[in-house]
Amino acid sequence: MDLRQLSYFMAVASHASFSKASESIHLSQPTLSKMVKNLEEELGVVLLNRSTRKVVLTEAGKVVQTHAQTILNAMQNLLSAVADLTEMRTGQFTLGLPPVIGASFFPKVISDFHQLYPDIRIQLVEEGGKRIEQLLLEGAIDLGVVVLPVDERLFEIVPVVERHLNLVVPLSHKLSGREQVLLTDLRDESFILFHQEFNLHDRVKEACVREGFEPKVAYESTQWDFIYELVCAGEGISLLPETICAKFDPGMVQVIHLIEPDIRWDLGIIWKKDGYVSHAAQGWINFAQQVFGRA
Repeated sequence: MDLRQLSYFMAVASHASFSKASESIHLSQPTLSKMVKNLEEELGVVLLNRSTRKVVLTEAGKVVQTHAQTILNAMQNLLSAVADLTEMRTGQFTLGLPPVIGASFFPKVISDFHQLYPDIRIQLVEEGGKRIEQLLLEGAIDLGVVVLPVDERLFEIVPVVERHLNLVVPLSHKLSGREQVLLTDLRDESFILFHQEFNLHDRVKEACVREGFEPKVAYESTQWDFIYELVCAGEGISLLPETICAKFDPGMVQVIHLIEPDIRWDLGIIWKKDGYVSHAAQGWINFAQQVFGRA
């Protein structure tokens, strides 16, 4: 048995006709019939019922069709993987980005990469960090950018950004005007956090618990600009990445940069442990490392 036999059989099964299949694959009908007959003899079963007006799969034919498709798909994946080793002229990969991370760092990285490699397509998936981890484990996306740490038993990790969180309070708040605060100073405050599906949510809660208190969460959101508006309205305080805080109007909120202890906001590119990384995806990882290394 060889792959040609399987592919010829699949063509006949798809078209339900030897004549139409022979036209589609540019092979004479007698040769096609012989190849399929050889496959039947090798397997010891009849795959096609030829007595009807249309060629119909037998029960054995349906079983072989299912497994043949798997084999042919695997071969195509093999050829694609080998082709990835050539120059990065074409390619694609799927990248998971939490909205706050995407807005903070990656529009220019993606744009500059596209300028260098215009035929490589990056499909973006915007989800929270926890969901991105799950999608990677399911094989639904190729790469993700998340807040570290993550489980090193499950993921390969390339750190790219080291930052910390800032405290954001309305100008009328009692802490407004301070240059530095203790995390314990926030014990009785109402927190406005990212939704629980975001790793940033856990970073804040874990930091507070380490200081001996559970934060009182008044609101959760998936959008940093909505969190900002709630703080402006005096609905609570928030801890947000410094890159996001740089977008805020100083006439509306006070951003306090020094928090003791420091809450890290370190980012990494991750993918499934021992998972396949295409040449295009690896090229983007290398490019991002260079960009953030320079920064």
